[in-house]
Amino acid sequence: MSGAGLLHRRVTLAGSVLGAVLVALDGTVLTIAQPALQRDLGASLAQVQWTSTGYLIAVASLLVFAGRLGDRYGHRRLFAYGMLGFAAASAGIGCAPGVGWVIGLRIAQGVCGALLQPATLGMLRAAYPPDRLGMPIALRTSAIGVAAAAGPLIGGVLTARLGWRSVFFLGVLPAVAIALLVLLVRDREPAARPRTAGLDPGGALLLGSALACLVTALVAVPGAGWSAGAVLAACGACAAGAAFVVHERRTAHPLLSPALLASPVVAAALGILLSASAALFGTLFTATYFLQDVLGLDPLDTALRMLPVALCMVLAAPLSAVLLRRSGARATTSAGMALMAAGVFGFGRLDTSATRLAVGACALAMGTGFGTVMVSATEVLVRRAAPGEAGVAGGLQQTAMNVGPTLGVATATTLLASGTDFVASMGTTLTVLAALVVAVGATALRLPGGTRTAAEVPRPTTE
Repeated sequence: MSGAGLLHRRVTLAGSVLGAVLVALDGTVLTIAQPALQRDLGASLAQVQWTSTGYLIAVASLLVFAGRLGDRYGHRRLFAYGMLGFAAASAGIGCAPGVGWVIGLRIAQGVCGALLQPATLGMLRAAYPPDRLGMPIALRTSAIGVAAAAGPLIGGVLTARLGWRSVFFLGVLPAVAIALLVLLVRDREPAARPRTAGLDPGGALLLGSALACLVTALVAVPGAGWSAGAVLAACGACAAGAAFVVHERRTAHPLLSPALLASPVVAAALGILLSASAALFGTLFTATYFLQDVLGLDPLDTALRMLPVALCMVLAAPLSAVLLRRSGARATTSAGMALMAAGVFGFGRLDTSATRLAVGACALAMGTGFGTVMVSATEVLVRRAAPGEAGVAGGLQQTAMNVGPTLGVATATTLLASGTDFVASMGTTLTVLAALVVAVGATALRLPGGTRTAAEVPRPTTE
């Protein structure tokens, strides 16, 4: 490989990693800063919640369409524009005079986040040969784990010392720098871009509406249960989803390629990512109440008890890339899902006598399993996509990773509210989530084994 090509690949990896980190860090530091934001701006609790909900709805509803835009116009370009927009929205929030401005700019930030997130995977698919995707994806996953672990600490320090506005200025300069670097550093000998189908705006509108309604319903459940609004949103999601299926069957250029969706490997990878993220975040939500309300720990002790989740995710990601090359996605993903199920189920067996070691062992199993699954299932999904559909594949992966946690928290909230004794309800809740991991984990048998034929590996392209 030429020096220019090597530089292009390194900049692509740096952009993918930093883009994923900034988005992950933004969410974690915001959670810490929200109480100070509410006091400073005189906002209601509902308004503060919309600073998160508005972002989530915007990003989840646009991810797949943004991936298609990247396939059509270039992932590098979409990534850079998304990063610049994300930075501008962050700076605007830091200067916002009222909570209405914060909510509006958070929605704009969600739109920009939707542009850049699928591109972080699309750029990797374009820059690296299919058989070398595992380690770049692993590094990206490890970086997300570091951001998840460091976010609350960084957010707490900045909010305490410099105020809540400082957390939004944190990523502005790095985002601008990496966006300009990605735009400036290009491969001097790019291969021809594969032809892609039309954008299908009708399909994008229907899918976006279905996802927006689904997220709205799931977000409403933890606060108000299955209220009339949540049920109405769920019905809207079903109606828009059904209309989307009909539209996709009739249109000449569907948003989601039938060949991509018909692949049992792609369907299995998406289901695994959705269920794993739902189980992990549903368990973390439950664990927070167990550790604080049942064991009587303060927020700092709670965070320290669950820190092995993020740390093991960071360590497991590069190791899983090595396992992928040696044993294949089937064995690697199956092992990760088994570890996750064991950790979730084990946490559900804890009671008032739970020791630090017992909590740590469950957290270790969940973090290791989730980090492994993130890398292996994502690698399969991006690798199986044709070069001209890498953005859509990345959008589907990001959609699963955004909807899954919301689904997990909604499930945990519903099941926990069904009983009067928290410990008993926790056991039931986490048993259900562990059973979900086991059931969906069985589909890992559809994933590729240790040996891949040339026919299974699409030819790489370079942007």
